[in-house]
Amino acid sequence: MPIYEFVCHNCHRTLSFLVRDTSAPFAPECSFCGKASLSRAMSGFAYHKSLRTVWEDSGEPTMRPGEDYYRDPRNIGRWVEKRFRDMRQEVPSQIQEQIQAAREGVLPEPLKDLESASPTTAFD
Repeated sequence: MPIYEFVCHNCHRTLSFLVRDTSAPFAPECSFCGKASLSRAMSGFAYHKSLRTVWEDSGEPTMRPGEDYYRDPRNIGRWVEKRFRDMRQEVPSQIQEQIQAAREGVLPEPLKDLESASPTTAFD
């Protein structure tokens, strides 16, 4: 199911249309002004990197001083994974599950009580 993009000649807005059946007749109209005078536009495309490519691009935390390396959730647990690889050991499944959950935004159980804490609470 392709998504086609058009530009309206009347209001100059870019519109996207999801076409479920490419063999069916398709007559798009502008959803803003209602005119049918549209021209096809060049659509953008997505490029998805593999996890290995992301890791190679971001490097080690020490390679990018001044940047907050761990703001990117894909980097959570990388140090642990690297240490296990260096020791030629497999990361235990329980640790793998916690790392993956953290990358998806779920805090590990021991940190759950910190989720609602304010940054100044620890210093009061």
